Amino acid sequence: MEERSLLFHIGPVWFDGTILLMTVIVCTIIFALIYSFSRNLKMKPKGKQNMLEWVIDFVRGIVSGQLPQSEVRNYDFFAFGLFLFVFVANEIGLVTKLVNNDTTYWKSPTADPVVTMGLAFMVMLLANFWGVKKMGVKEYFVNGFLNPVAVILPIKLMEEFTNIISMGLRLYGNIYAGEVLLGLIISIVNGLGWLALPFAMLLEMTWIGFSLFIGAIQAYVFVTLAMVFLSHKIVKE
Repeated sequence: MEERSLLFHIGPVWFDGTILLMTVIVCTIIFALIYSFSRNLKMKPKGKQNMLEWVIDFVRGIVSGQLPQSEVRNYDFFAFGLFLFVFVANEIGLVTKLVNNDTTYWKSPTADPVVTMGLAFMVMLLANFWGVKKMGVKEYFVNGFLNPVAVILPIKLMEEFTNIISMGLRLYGNIYAGEVLLGLIISIVNGLGWLALPFAMLLEMTWIGFSLFIGAIQAYVFVTLAMVFLSHKIVKE
C-alpha cells in the first residue's frame, strides 16, 4: 500500500503536514522531558537528574573525541540538542502506525529525505559560519580549502555537497527502511487475517527492539559526523 503524507498549501507553497506535525511533537516531547528532568537540581544528582547528566556527559564525550578540549564547551550544547532531536525523531515512528485512506498521520520525521538533508545542510552551514567567525574569512578559506595544497580546491568544494548527501541519506535510509518493514508486517495481518497475528506480533516486537537500537546508533553517528565536519572548519589542519 502506497502511503501519502497530509499535504496542504499556503498560496503557491506546499507543505507536508505530517512532517510538520511530527516535528512539533518531537520538539514538545524533548522540551517536556528536559523541563521535567531539570527541575530541583541538586549537587548530588539522583533519579531523573542523574539520567539527564548521563546523556549530557555522553554527548560531551562525542564532542571531546573530535574537538580540542578548549572548544568542547562552545559546541556541546549544540551537539546535545542535535542528538536529542535526531534520537527522538528516529524512535517516534515506532510508537504506532496511523494511516487513514492511504494518508499517513504518524511517522518519524527522519524517515523523510527532506528532513534529513535539511539537518545535514544546517550542520554544514553552521560549521562554515563558525569557521569564519573563529578564523576570519581569509584564514578560514586557506585552512579549509587550500591546505595542504591549493590544487585540491575543486575536491574540497565538491566535498561540501557530498558530505551533506552522505549524512542525510545515511540517516534517512536506515529510519525509512525500519518503517517500511513495520508497514509490511501490518499488511501481513491485513492480508492473512487473525491467523497471522501471533507471528506478526512476535516479528514486530523483535523488529521494534532492533529499530530502537538502530535509531540510537544513527543519532550517535549523525552527531559524530557533525562534530567531525565542524572540526575541519574550526581547527587548523
